[in-house]
Amino acid sequence: MPKRRTAQGKMIDMGALIAKNENVRAVGNMKVNARGDHIDSNGNVITPVTEKVAKGYSKTVGHKSAQVTNYKRPSVKRELTKEEIELEQQLEADFEVEQIKKTSK
Repeated sequence: MPKRRTAQGKMIDMGALIAKNENVRAVGNMKVNARGDHIDSNGNVITPVTEKVAKGYSKTVGHKSAQVTNYKRPSVKRELTKEEIELEQQLEADFEVEQIKKTSK
């Protein structure tokens, strides 16, 4: 964010000011901090803004595949076919030939 000059000629870095005060209670009646987290009367975060955004997005987008999840796909190991094994061996042989060419120069 760019630096701005005040009416008195002082420079203010708005990005640093925002980052410094992101956990400070915002002015108004919404009970949020400057980031948008829902906070209690002591300033403790009750609901983070990322959770609120994800919930709103899931309401807007009805398809289940578009829902925000922390699901990790399990790794599936399978046996290679004969053709795949032969191709892999050819690639290894080609790689060895290229290495020999590089060292002989």
